[in-house]
Order: sequence, then structure tokens, then C-alpha cells
Amino acid sequence: MASGEVFDYQILSLAESFYKAYPNPPYREILNKEQRPYTCLLLQTRYEYFICIPYRSNISHKYAFHFRKSRRSGKCRSGLDYSKIVIIQRPDFLNPEGAVIDRDEYKETVKNIGRIRQEAESFVQDYINHTTGVEKISEEEFKRRYYYSPLPYFHQELGI
Repeated sequence: MASGEVFDYQILSLAESFYKAYPNPPYREILNKEQRPYTCLLLQTRYEYFICIPYRSNISHKYAFHFRKSRRSGKCRSGLDYSKIVIIQRPDFLNPEGAVIDRDEYKETVKNIGRIRQEAESFVQDYINHTTGVEKISEEEFKRRYYYSPLPYFHQELGI
């Protein structure tokens, strides 16, 4: 998509049907907290799937969009964690009720939505390119980015 082009995004949570389809174990790398699913930023892509990026309170690596202006970000490293992206095709995997996030983090998300979309799509595309052999990155870098990623669970959705 061209810079400035309009695309859809929503802030929501994953439905119970998603967690039933991807239980832990064996899907250990999909984030889930007892009693509540993670809140995610859902991005429309030009492909047949959505990218779902979880909001997290503490992210200790650089593969994320880190909030800088929220009250919470002053206390911890909150942001959107690209390393925990999940791929969604089925609408029933999404909770139709909107999710609630910190007002400051919402504003920062909206202000930076183009950058977040580009970084998230690049993160997924780098995984696809490496996995299919189109464009390899070093094994060390691949491991650093994707060792704890749920993306290997979504090869069918990604066309791998």
C-alpha cells in the first residue's frame, strides 16, 4: 500500500474459539493470560489474512513498537510486540466487542499506525522470505527474532 493509503485496523481481543483451536500445549508461544485474552491491534493486509499484534506491558527486545508517551510506558516498556504476532483468517476467532486499552497508548497507536503497519508487515514478510528461501537472514538474527514467535503455527495461512 502506498504511504498515506487508508487501511482498516481495530483494537480487540481474540475469541475463546481461537484459544480452543490453538491450545497450550502444544501452541506454547501464543500469548494467553489466565481469565483473559490479550488485547491486540488487528491490521488488514492485502493478503487473505489479518495480522494480530498483542499489546504488552513489558517488552524487553527491539522487535516491537514501544510506547514513549503513555503514563504506563514511564514505568515499564509497554508496546505492541511483533515477536508475538498471530495470523487470523477466521472472523469467529475475533471477539466482536472492542477491547479497552490505555487512552495514551490508543492515541500513540493511532498517531503511528502507518509505521506500526509497515513494521509488522515487514516482520511477517522477513519470516516468510527466510523460511521459503527467497531472502535469508543470518541464522543468529532469525533465531533472535523468531525463536519464540507463533508464526510457525500459521504456515498454511501465510502460504508457506
